[in-house]
Amino acid sequence: MAYTIQVNHVQRIVDVDGEMPLLWVLRDELNLKGPKLGCGAGLCGACTVHLDGQATRSCITPISSVGDSAVETIEVMADDPVGKKLQAAWMELDVPQCGYCQAGQIMSATELLTKTPHPSDDEINEAMRGNVCRCCSYTRIRAAIKKAASLRSAAVEK
Repeated sequence: MAYTIQVNHVQRIVDVDGEMPLLWVLRDELNLKGPKLGCGAGLCGACTVHLDGQATRSCITPISSVGDSAVETIEVMADDPVGKKLQAAWMELDVPQCGYCQAGQIMSATELLTKTPHPSDDEINEAMRGNVCRCCSYTRIRAAIKKAASLRSAAVEK
């Protein structure tokens, strides 16, 4: 069946089975390789994308459920003011090791800072719960989120 979806600000038409996970539509049909397959059960966060700004596990989201929602992947986060600051903080603090989970980590952190510009440690823990990093760079991830929040504050004050 043909589905028209908005991905990264562009209307796209895909002809796939309605039960196909959004992850495979993005990767195999639209050649967007940022979201990764990790666990395939929505537990690790490697496949995280935004649906209307909400961090969503694309490996368990059937394409038929996307509807009119705007889909955003890591590929456009550099265009998002919050995503851009997070990516800068990620690089400055040398967060990635293997890098496999980092797109999902940034997608979840972008939603957090968009909704909560100055999150507490508990708010960071809650927002990032379910994003697994096999290299255990959680301390640097937290530091990068806090750094991006401070960069955001500095930009607002100017």
